[in-house]
Amino acid sequence: MSLKPKTKALTMLLGAGCLFLLAYFLLPLLFVLYESFLGTDGNLTVSRYLAVLQDNQFQNVYLRTLKMAVIVTVIAVFTAYPTAYLMMKIKSSHKAILMSLVILPLMTSPVARTYAWIVILGRYGIVNQTLSLFGLTREPVRMLYTEGAIVVGLLQLFLPIMVLNLVSALENVPSEVEEAALSLGSSKIGTFFRVIVPLSFDGLIMGVTLVFTGCITAYVTPAILGGAKVLTLATLMRQQALVLMNWEAATVIAVVMILTTLILHTVLKRFRPRNQT
Repeated sequence: MSLKPKTKALTMLLGAGCLFLLAYFLLPLLFVLYESFLGTDGNLTVSRYLAVLQDNQFQNVYLRTLKMAVIVTVIAVFTAYPTAYLMMKIKSSHKAILMSLVILPLMTSPVARTYAWIVILGRYGIVNQTLSLFGLTREPVRMLYTEGAIVVGLLQLFLPIMVLNLVSALENVPSEVEEAALSLGSSKIGTFFRVIVPLSFDGLIMGVTLVFTGCITAYVTPAILGGAKVLTLATLMRQQALVLMNWEAATVIAVVMILTTLILHTVLKRFRPRNQT
């Protein structure tokens, strides 16, 4: 029995997409996973993981990366939620302008946006010149090549993604639900946290996952704003692979980054409100 033309076309499109994902995503991922367990004698072993996980430098870099990712994600959530909520309340014409402003940074190269922070946070940058102008500092304050500089750069990089995810989720929340809650005596703050947030939790999970994952795997921003003084997992992996030529440790770091993201997403899904389907 021959397939209908539409079914045949759909099958071909899905098949091409699945083959693309298999060839350029799943197979390389499985190869990296296999290489991370492959010993020098050709047998499977966990010695590479033990060597990397017990290394003090890796432990410090891993905790630093997690700390900065958590800080950026928390700030992004508390900044993006009110922004997205207000964008849903304004007129359509004004909303279009705000959406354009949110999307505009995503059209600029991350490298260009990161280098702009050197002009702002540099030793003779805008911030230091302003502080000196008002007599707040006698000498330039060291802002570059610090964890704070990386946090600021990552926040500017991923905040639009969080806003877009929350706007998309809030668009699916019926306005009648909020009106009903207010009419039943709930306060605006109570309605927001008890009604709006639970109904848009899927968008929150996606936004947190994308921002947290982006912070862990980001390379350009930590490399430029952190330099060799403040390493993250991505810059450490590059150092191990291309500077020290220690590809074994680099593959282990790559697997750890992937597992950290999967664990985060699994944990967040468990906090999803039970009344949602």
